[in-house]
Amino acid sequence: MTKISVTSDNIFPIIKKFLYSNQEIFLRELVSNAIDAVVKLKTLIKLENLYDIIDDFKVKIIIDQINKTLHILDNGIGMTKEEVDKYINQIAFSGAEEFIKKYKNISKTDSFSNIIGHFGLGFYSSFMVAKKVMILTQSYKKNEPSIFWSCEGDPNFIMKEIEKRDRGTEIILYLNDEESKEFLEYDRILKLLQKYCKFMPITISLSSKSKEDKEIVINNIYPDWKKNPLQLNDKNYLDFYHELYPNQLEDPLFWVHLNIDHPFHLTGILYFPKIGKKIDVQKDKIHLYQNQVYITDNLEGIVPDFLSLLRGVIDSTDIPLNVSRSHLQYNTSVKNISKYITRKVADKLDLMFRKNRENFQKKWNNFKIIVEYGMISTQNFFEKAIKFFIFPTLDNSYFTLEEFREKIKENQKNKEGKIIFLYSSDQEKQYSFIKEATDRCYEVLIFDSPLSVHLIQKLELSYKDICFVRVDSDHIDKLINFKKKEKPYSELSEQEKQNLKNLIQHYIMEKFKFSIKLEDLSKKDFPFLIIIPEFLRRIKEMNSTMGKDIVEKDKYYQLIVNTNHILMKKILKETSEEERKSMIQEALNLTLLSKDLLHGKDLTDFISKRLKNLIQE
Repeated sequence: MTKISVTSDNIFPIIKKFLYSNQEIFLRELVSNAIDAVVKLKTLIKLENLYDIIDDFKVKIIIDQINKTLHILDNGIGMTKEEVDKYINQIAFSGAEEFIKKYKNISKTDSFSNIIGHFGLGFYSSFMVAKKVMILTQSYKKNEPSIFWSCEGDPNFIMKEIEKRDRGTEIILYLNDEESKEFLEYDRILKLLQKYCKFMPITISLSSKSKEDKEIVINNIYPDWKKNPLQLNDKNYLDFYHELYPNQLEDPLFWVHLNIDHPFHLTGILYFPKIGKKIDVQKDKIHLYQNQVYITDNLEGIVPDFLSLLRGVIDSTDIPLNVSRSHLQYNTSVKNISKYITRKVADKLDLMFRKNRENFQKKWNNFKIIVEYGMISTQNFFEKAIKFFIFPTLDNSYFTLEEFREKIKENQKNKEGKIIFLYSSDQEKQYSFIKEATDRCYEVLIFDSPLSVHLIQKLELSYKDICFVRVDSDHIDKLINFKKKEKPYSELSEQEKQNLKNLIQHYIMEKFKFSIKLEDLSKKDFPFLIIIPEFLRRIKEMNSTMGKDIVEKDKYYQLIVNTNHILMKKILKETSEEERKSMIQEALNLTLLSKDLLHGKDLTDFISKRLKNLIQE
């Protein structure tokens, strides 16, 4: 049986077409290799007592537009001839892996754990943009010669000893003339370095042989997420937020500092921005780093969906990536990391709530949609969040679920004995219904989030003794089992009720698909009410959030006819069909107008008629 072998004959097309889908990744890989070389040397200085090596460790990127070359230089460990052969000529052999094995007894807290190690395939990503690549290298071992290596993207290469150089490695890319000329632009390289290398642990500088471009330092080698939280104050966290997101003018509300070493290693800072009521597609997402090397801002699977609304940084070496580091690979560690991040966010919110509830309430409306999203989508978060999720009332008081249930349990129940959580989604539009409720001393919550209907479903499934009902989903006395001394009797006989229903149905069904329901309400109540029953409205709202447009919107509405209103007897007694129709239409139009359901020609005709009556009077 013949084994499949990966050789330089077939590796180049794989790299160019499949392994690295994004050309710009080459710069991250080469700079990462340079950082590795320096970190390795810093480690060896400690391990082998090489204290004669005293240097200002750095990585340099130099653009030479005249010769169309890009140079990446480091003053790290360098390579011997044997190491070049092993780590460059034998493709996909990991230099970092062997280095770590050699010094496997070192404590994880030592600097070797920062070694990324991507010579091999990482180095060969340079051929995505270069027609020719050269390496000039000098090992830290002083008796070793300097080595030159060159390849033009085919199985042939040149390797030879050259005149002695300073310690370290220089990679020279001869860029493809047309397709890669963008990588000779100073601003383009600067942008890429700021994206991928902004927080790498060794100083990185960019310069150009053009006199116009100055040498600048790219990175912050000791970012705040690597520091002990006790070293940081609020200003430090805010400054770092704006370093991460220079285009964000507003400060975040608060933040969560992540720091764990066992059973996995993870550090980071997550910021809560001001969200309000909108779930927008995030431009500034959470960034994933590995050893301070930027990987991606697509953290699907690493953090639950609701935390994708946050901003910040996560840095972990325990999140597995494919060989090109372009895609995440999911395993038990990733699941545990996701649970840890969720728990830390929940714990932070719970601490804020208990420590300073007043301040928590002031900020609540700016981030509550994140909490709602989390409660709906993530059970572990729901179980913690229910303790600090707060419900605002009409008078701007705030209650947890347990506090509110205790407050209303005696006074707000339906016929089945469930505790009724009355709520409003729009105080202006639902004013008359709210007034009916507050006149009876009922408490009304404000639930005005686009996720409210989904959260309500979740809460009702979790707490069987409560029921959420929007205040305008029926007459208040039908929503709550309101005990009156004198129940209103019916002014109409059963036959009169049937006649009335037939008349109204006949006149309104030409234009509306409302269902009609007769109710014996108080004489003081309006002649007509237009409602959407709670269960139908929830279906409507869920369809809306899922992007399903329902053409027959009228089918959700129900017309409540108050049989005890004086207008109903007047309609029944009227002998003129035209006059009877006019009375029904006039009352209906007023009701439609109050619900913002009178539009177009109907609204224009109604206004014209009312103006005409005023003039005649």
